[in-house]
Amino acid sequence: MMDEIDRDILRLLAGDARMSVAVMARKMKVARSTLQARLERLENSGVIAGYTLKLGEAARAGRIRASVLLTIEPRSQAAILSRLRAVAEVERIHTTSGRVDLLLEVAAPTTKALDAVLDRIGEIDGVKSSESLIHLTTKLDRAL
Repeated sequence: MMDEIDRDILRLLAGDARMSVAVMARKMKVARSTLQARLERLENSGVIAGYTLKLGEAARAGRIRASVLLTIEPRSQAAILSRLRAVAEVERIHTTSGRVDLLLEVAAPTTKALDAVLDRIGEIDGVKSSESLIHLTTKLDRAL
C-alpha cells in the first residue's frame, strides 16, 4: 500500500526524474535516509519500474501524432497485436472496454507517412474498422 509520502515521491519524480534524494527530502521535509528507504521500497515492489526521459513539445515537433481506435474480429487479438508490434510508428497499444477493442498511439513524421501507417493498420486481417483522431496540441500531461 502506498501512503501520502509515497505519492509525493512519485509526483516529484514525475516532474523531474533527475531530482536528487537530498533535494527531494528537503522539499518533502523528511530525512534523507527515510526518503532513500522509501525509494528503494518503491523500486523493489515494482511501483517504480525505472527512470526515463519525458519528451517535451519541442522534441515532438515534426511528428504527427494520432490515436487510432480499432474494432477487431473476435479471437483475432493475438495475431493483430503481433502485426501491430512490427509497425515502428505504433508507440502504445491499449485494450479497452466499450465500443472499440484497441486504442493505439501512433506517430509519424508527415501526414503522408501517417496516412500510409493508417492504411497498413486497416489492412491487417481481423481489423473490422478503425477511426483516427489526430492530436493537435497537448493542453495537459500529468502522465507518470
